Amino acid sequence: MFGCTTLNLGCLGGVMLNAPAHNPCKPFLIPSKKPLPLLNSWKPIGSWKSSFSVKTAVAAVDSSDPTETEEQAEKKKTYHFLVANAKFMLDEEEHFKELLAERLRLYGERDKEQDFWLVTEPKFLDNFPNITKRLKRPAVALVSTNGTWIKFMKLRLDRVLQHSFEAENLEEALASNPVNLEFEKPENWTAPYPKYEYGWWEPFLPPKTSSV
Repeated sequence: MFGCTTLNLGCLGGVMLNAPAHNPCKPFLIPSKKPLPLLNSWKPIGSWKSSFSVKTAVAAVDSSDPTETEEQAEKKKTYHFLVANAKFMLDEEEHFKELLAERLRLYGERDKEQDFWLVTEPKFLDNFPNITKRLKRPAVALVSTNGTWIKFMKLRLDRVLQHSFEAENLEEALASNPVNLEFEKPENWTAPYPKYEYGWWEPFLPPKTSSV
């Protein structure tokens, strides 16, 4: 007698009936009216689907909207500076005047807007106590939006302190405290070039509207 193996065909949507007596190995299958759905055809339905779509859309809109903090950060600009006491910067350093004058001349030839200034007793120094405690007063700062050039000037001037800060506008960045600069004239001037004239730095001061 030959053996038979009965297969479970329920997953095919059929219903197993008793096999006929003359051939027990061939069961009859009657198709089901409602076949079982395939797993990969399942989709979210009803309110859950609607909620998912709304949340996704809201998240997409929120992610593209800048926050108030980001807007404020975009308005601020970074200013780089070198600072030292006024006598060194304006009366003793041998190359400072020539370096600034040459850069200003170059900007004029290229029709480029000036991006560097000299600030006497700058107000932003109040935010740098570690610098002010090492600084003789009155102080003068060379301020620029060009960080690469400030690094170059640091190497040329050497005995200056370097840092940077952020400000919302030029007026805030270049604000200064009133100060009267006075330098004693040396009794004997031995250098092969004439001594700097008092006030040579005035063309490099901030615009009058920026001085506070």
